[in-house]
Amino acid sequence: MALSDSFSGGLRAAAAMTVLGCSAGVTALLAGFPSAGGQAVRYVLAAALLLPLARRAGGPRPRLDRREVLLLLALAAVGLYAFNLLMVTALRHTEPAVVGSVLGCAPLLMGVVGPLLERRRPQARLLLAGVAVVAGAAVTQGFGSGDPVGLVCAVGTLLCEVGFSLLAVPLLPRLGAVRVSAYATALAVPMFVVTALVLDGRAALRLPSGAELFALLYLGAVLTCGAFLLWYGALGRLGAERAGLFAGLVPVSAALSGAVLGAGVPHPAALAGSALVGLGVGVGLTGPDPRVRKRQSAYAAG
Repeated sequence: MALSDSFSGGLRAAAAMTVLGCSAGVTALLAGFPSAGGQAVRYVLAAALLLPLARRAGGPRPRLDRREVLLLLALAAVGLYAFNLLMVTALRHTEPAVVGSVLGCAPLLMGVVGPLLERRRPQARLLLAGVAVVAGAAVTQGFGSGDPVGLVCAVGTLLCEVGFSLLAVPLLPRLGAVRVSAYATALAVPMFVVTALVLDGRAALRLPSGAELFALLYLGAVLTCGAFLLWYGALGRLGAERAGLFAGLVPVSAALSGAVLGAGVPHPAALAGSALVGLGVGVGLTGPDPRVRKRQSAYAAG
């Protein structure tokens, strides 16, 4: 029996955000590796895996028009390149909890901006669900301290994260999740390569250790390829505002994976925050898809 779009999209979004949350411990293995060089290696690996998949994607390969090229360039520059650079800078100036709490606002921001870009009014039910998810993510993540530079970069990271989804929405119907992931990843490679050569010089080319190689393989193959495909597949089925609710699972999966890896039993506040995130996601998915209601209203008016 075929799964509904809501259920299938929910599974994809949950899996993508779980993979992202579990990547925190893996990323720590790259603390001593050149940052931009590591990102360049990550995206080269991801592009090498995704581009062959894009060539085999169903249907004839669409010819990109100017608007799609510009959107893909913006997606690579904002959602991949700027996101990673701002994240690194933010973590140098503030505690991870601050960055996590700011990024936890993504569901609410997508719940407002996503509908407005589609010329729809944000739904009160989804906004309330977003508030619950944001609150749950903040409780799970906790709060920290940092300087103004760190806070500004954290907010910039949040805007880039939202851009990673919203810039892809108009591309997905014609190109599909595989092609959008492959093209954006390939476009990000020269951005990181140039930055690595400017910032790190010859050090950007050093061979990784065993642990660093494992981290690069995980980030390139599992996170970039797997999570990107899952997330863009979810966006196409759920829409930006409903898929965005699942971003609250990132601190939840990070906390739970830390417990599994031996970091200790999650704090009661983390468990309470996880329950609040689950409640918000459940409320957001149980109602009708607002995009369907818009199409029905337009059909009735016609």
